[in-house]
Amino acid sequence: MDWDDVRHFLALARLGSVRAAGASLGVSHSTVARRVEGLETQLSARLFDRNRDGYVLTEAGRQMLPGAERVEREMAAMERGLVGKDERLAGFVSVTCCDVYVSDVLVRELTLFCEEYPDIELCMTTDSRPFDLSKREADIAVRALRTGHQPPEHLIGMKLAPLVMANYVAIAHADRLDPEVVGTNTRWVGFEDRKIMAAMIAGSSYPEVLPRGSFSSLPLMVQATREGLGISMLPTYVGDRDPALRRLAHSDRRHMADLWLLSHIDLRDNARFRVTRGRVVQAMKNHMSLFEGEGWTESAPVRPEFTPDGIQWPNVP
Repeated sequence: MDWDDVRHFLALARLGSVRAAGASLGVSHSTVARRVEGLETQLSARLFDRNRDGYVLTEAGRQMLPGAERVEREMAAMERGLVGKDERLAGFVSVTCCDVYVSDVLVRELTLFCEEYPDIELCMTTDSRPFDLSKREADIAVRALRTGHQPPEHLIGMKLAPLVMANYVAIAHADRLDPEVVGTNTRWVGFEDRKIMAAMIAGSSYPEVLPRGSFSSLPLMVQATREGLGISMLPTYVGDRDPALRRLAHSDRRHMADLWLLSHIDLRDNARFRVTRGRVVQAMKNHMSLFEGEGWTESAPVRPEFTPDGIQWPNVP
């Protein structure tokens, strides 16, 4: 049985669509269909039922799934073991960041790194979903963990910087949106998790201000704030860098989480991963005041550390 066929089977079993499976594997949807059909022919068993909603595992497919996943884990462990011993400062390094603002900081800082190590090829993505580092979906991840939490034992982690939130308003719309201005009728720019949003509003200096709408990403929240839809709570490394925004008089600077550098423990001795991790750490140190939210000229009060009870933060990759 060909391991590549099994990989295609697993992708289709998890995603239920040949197009989605192909995108995850970096191949065409026809390749996925051909690989799976070939595997079914080899096994003389139908692994999927095809319908208009996609591909659904048959009983034979469900029986095959646990064994295929065991093979996947063993193959991933063997690959990590081999890659982890590589002492060359050459090859690909996959880095994933939690948002585009962190990746912007890193890309600027890593330009010189790429010049110093021309044989190291950086592959950077921005995605908040939890990448599986055990399967090498990424080699290095920058992720946010709730304050006080540690990464799981199979990962090596280093705390990079605090994730500090503050309140912002668009400078162009401050006269009508700043809640400190008499007669202002403003709203908070809302985000997807209404429970977190409600807890953060209740703990803010403006608990009477209601949320408006739902914006699913930091760039969308920034754009909505710039356009004057309302005031917003943003990380300081986002809001303080935007020339169209300023903090409110009561900025409620709050330490909500920490940004961590994560990598699989099996890859700790790999030379190219080791030097890349070191440069990412240095890049974040160079911008520490931005992440800590320091250096703001207004005499805004600093609130104590605040984390709403019961919040479910994203899983660690």
